Amino acid sequence: MSASVQAAGEDRTGDTPAWGAVGAMTLGVFGLVTAEFLPASLLTPMAADLGITEGLAGQAVTATAAVAMVTSLLISAATRRIDRRRVLLAFSVLLIISNLIVAFAPSLSWLLLGRVLLGAAIGGFWTMSAAVAMRLVPQALVPRALSMIFSGVSAATILAAPVGSYLGDMIGWRNVFLIATALGVVTLVTQVFTLPSMAPSGDSRLRTLVDVLVRPGVGLGMLAAMLVFTGHFAFFTYIRPFLESVVVGISVVSAILLGFGVANFLGTLLAGPLLERSLRLTLLAMPLLMGVLGLSLVAPMNAVADAVMVVLWGLAFGAVPVAWSTWLTRTVPDQAESAGGLLVAAVQLAITLGAAGGGMLFDLSGITGVFTASALVLLLAGLIIGVGVRPRAVEVAV
Repeated sequence: MSASVQAAGEDRTGDTPAWGAVGAMTLGVFGLVTAEFLPASLLTPMAADLGITEGLAGQAVTATAAVAMVTSLLISAATRRIDRRRVLLAFSVLLIISNLIVAFAPSLSWLLLGRVLLGAAIGGFWTMSAAVAMRLVPQALVPRALSMIFSGVSAATILAAPVGSYLGDMIGWRNVFLIATALGVVTLVTQVFTLPSMAPSGDSRLRTLVDVLVRPGVGLGMLAAMLVFTGHFAFFTYIRPFLESVVVGISVVSAILLGFGVANFLGTLLAGPLLERSLRLTLLAMPLLMGVLGLSLVAPMNAVADAVMVVLWGLAFGAVPVAWSTWLTRTVPDQAESAGGLLVAAVQLAITLGAAGGGMLFDLSGITGVFTASALVLLLAGLIIGVGVRPRAVEVAV
């Protein structure tokens, strides 16, 4: 291995992959993303119980995203001398405390406090996920490990909203967050028994963020990644009103969205083998496919064709987070944590731009304007990737 890659993986025992620890990371992702998505399915009863408007209750989501973005930029520098195992365990503790505060919140202030703690855990965990994956498995298996970790996101996407809504009606929204707390406890216990000690590596200072960003190809890659996520979230945020305009009945809409989630999960699992064959082709093909699907959805089609294309979009996007995290581990292996912070911040900004910009276009020109703009942004991202993004090959000593 090259010196930089070797340093990143120095805590492994030989070349034996620590799949148990990777599984614990996956469980951590599932717990964090489930907690992040729950307010969307419980917003109405939460607002009624706390005596606030649904708009104010929705700020719980905004607070989480804003803190996650700030944390992603600061966490590596703030914890640069702390064993990464302890840092990851601290994120799981924050998850537990956050869910407990929300479950017993007597007011909006306490609700927001709990969500702020969750944002810190999410931003920190995502920042370190790629760097930690590099230290748990041999370099050749990193795409597969990341695919496994990101499958926790897809699983949470499939289960959190429908299950949260169903259980909220049966046992109350506060008890749903207590169940999420129990999931956090299971995650913490699993991580205690499986995560190895991982000494800090790299020069994780605030100035390192700038140093990493100006490296050849990194800034352009971050821009391309931001465009891909912006295009996706402009599409995804307004997919429900589109489906309601082409199919009849909320049950059909829910079925298509479930199909989207299942396809997204499968796309995440397929990403590992695809990336092991060609990282650059995967980076390029996914936004191009999504762009073509977006333009096709604008044209008049029948409901079945539209449903199939929405599901295909979910399949394509499933590979996107895994692909960009893999690009990060190969392009900046010696500063994967700092680069991870930049990538997480770019994604959080993309979510904001996609949702806000999509909303403005939706008010001006309806879903046609949203999907057209989304497709054009994705095709632009594909062009940038094709012209200027060149994943660095990992050097292996013979």
